[in-house]
Amino acid sequence: MSVLCPLTAIRVMPLQICCTSKCKSAQTLYSILRCSPAKSLRRLLASPGIHLGPACFDALSAKLVERAGFDFCFTTGFGISAARLGLPDTGLISYGEMVDQGQQITGAVSIPIIGDGDNGYGNPMNVKRTVKGYIRAGFAGIILEDQVSPKACGHTRGRKVVSREEAIMKIKAAVDARKESGSDIVIVARTDSRQAVSLEESLWRTRALADAGADVLFIDALASKEEMQAFCEVSPLVPKMANMLEGGGKTPILSPLELADVGYKVVAYPLSLIGVSIRAMQDALLAIKGGRIPSPGSMPSFEEIKEILGFNVYYEEEMLYSTKTSQSRLERGYSSTSNSANSIQNSTQKDLEMRNRSAQDPVVEVVTPEIYGNYSTDGSRGPYSGIWSRKLRVRITGRDGFERLDVRIPAGFLEGITNIVP
Repeated sequence: MSVLCPLTAIRVMPLQICCTSKCKSAQTLYSILRCSPAKSLRRLLASPGIHLGPACFDALSAKLVERAGFDFCFTTGFGISAARLGLPDTGLISYGEMVDQGQQITGAVSIPIIGDGDNGYGNPMNVKRTVKGYIRAGFAGIILEDQVSPKACGHTRGRKVVSREEAIMKIKAAVDARKESGSDIVIVARTDSRQAVSLEESLWRTRALADAGADVLFIDALASKEEMQAFCEVSPLVPKMANMLEGGGKTPILSPLELADVGYKVVAYPLSLIGVSIRAMQDALLAIKGGRIPSPGSMPSFEEIKEILGFNVYYEEEMLYSTKTSQSRLERGYSSTSNSANSIQNSTQKDLEMRNRSAQDPVVEVVTPEIYGNYSTDGSRGPYSGIWSRKLRVRITGRDGFERLDVRIPAGFLEGITNIVP
């Protein structure tokens, strides 16, 4: 069995055990490459330079991030709420929905994914369950914030944070969940206290969260480059994450080189993919509404779309499992399909003709004695009482359920012929 390393996307075959130094070196390389997404992310964080991570919101956007050559990716609660629910990121999306979306995303790519865990969806016990669920979903990392429930989206109004003690306990619970799961998932501790309280409070919290076991620190919505520099001086051995909110946020947009000079290690770009997707769909809809199709330059060709989604890879792999019978079917191609279609059409036409003929055949007659008007409304006998008030109903229907005949014959008319009606 071969192994695909999430960091390098290199497929490595198992090595034969031998005593030569060359083979031992190969075995060492194999053990290094055979790594979990979390281990890959940790090695990435330990490597030189600053690392840029776009934020995906579904499996397709994650595949595009990987194809573009990025080493890792974030998920965005903002984007997932928008794409999955069509709703704002105001605490409406649930833990279960985020985990389900995460499984689809991690299953579509081989690069490490850092998942947006919001505020852990409750108290420290909820945080433990969330971390374990994200581990099972295949995430390499998880971002946990200190907002109250329901949470608010970053860079928006209405943000409130839990107490210092609860914020610390949530990170400790996340660390315990990681240990209990035997995982290396990277815990990114985020505080929203800069806008909810003050810069000083956010700096205090990041120190405490680092002491509680956080692997990466993140203060959201810092208001200036000077504040960003002050943040990066806290707990210098713990990597710092920057959030470059495209389109206008409270934090100034800096280049990767500037962010590296300030002291950041990883950078998130949360709105780029969901934002350009919205605008592209709006433009396409305007074109269609105007009686046009989107211009060729605004969208990939059908062949490009199939290549992105892996149609050719699927067809090649499908051939590995094809049998002689299935291959002969493929060789016969349209001819056999056309013959089958003609046979089905002929059979269907014959069945229709038979049904039409049989529908005309009558069924057994229905004979029902009925009595009308023996008494008037006041209880006296009406003028048409007696034998002439009794009738024989004869109804004939076809097998298709439609009536062919429905008559009522007075019993008096039949008195001299038969005694059918008593």
